[in-house]
Amino acid sequence: MKLYITTPSPFARKVRIVATEKGLSDRIEEVVVDPYANAPELLATNPVVQVPTLIAEDGQPLTDSPVICEYLDRLGGGDDLLPPSGSAEWLRVKRLETLGNQGLEMGVKLVLEKRRPENERSAMWIDRWTNNMGRALDALEAEALSADQFDIGTITAGVALTWIGFRHPDYDWKTGHPNLVAFSEAIEQRPSFVATYPK
Repeated sequence: MKLYITTPSPFARKVRIVATEKGLSDRIEEVVVDPYANAPELLATNPVVQVPTLIAEDGQPLTDSPVICEYLDRLGGGDDLLPPSGSAEWLRVKRLETLGNQGLEMGVKLVLEKRRPENERSAMWIDRWTNNMGRALDALEAEALSADQFDIGTITAGVALTWIGFRHPDYDWKTGHPNLVAFSEAIEQRPSFVATYPK
């Protein structure tokens, strides 16, 4: 299999963590690409030129991190990271995954807006996306996450917290979120998290 990534991408990091946890890393070739330069090999497999993109074992491209993670979870060994579909536990995990992804999506929009020339930036959108990101974190704080309950939901939440701190160092996500601070410190100790820490 082949996985197209950028090393700072939180969505790619999530996939890489799942691959490691499921014992699949030695079956996946990681290829670092530049999506913003329309890397030809990525464009050939993903029409919107986004990472992560996984070329699955049957040669088909998978282009969405939740889909890729579920595919790898079913393919690899060890404990399931996503419970059986439709169960109460599945709903909990998917809700956490969605909250983490939503926080990340707001953070990515902020990054892109701040890359625009200063006179072209929208203060309205920056405020909205910042507030939305904060509300996603508030919702995760209320979940009282534990690194001992390891699944796709907690992986996504952990990745989101570290990436927000990495990409938005001026944004104080820790104040008012003691549960998330403790959770982040604990989950970042896992070898799969240490090996994929954003650079």
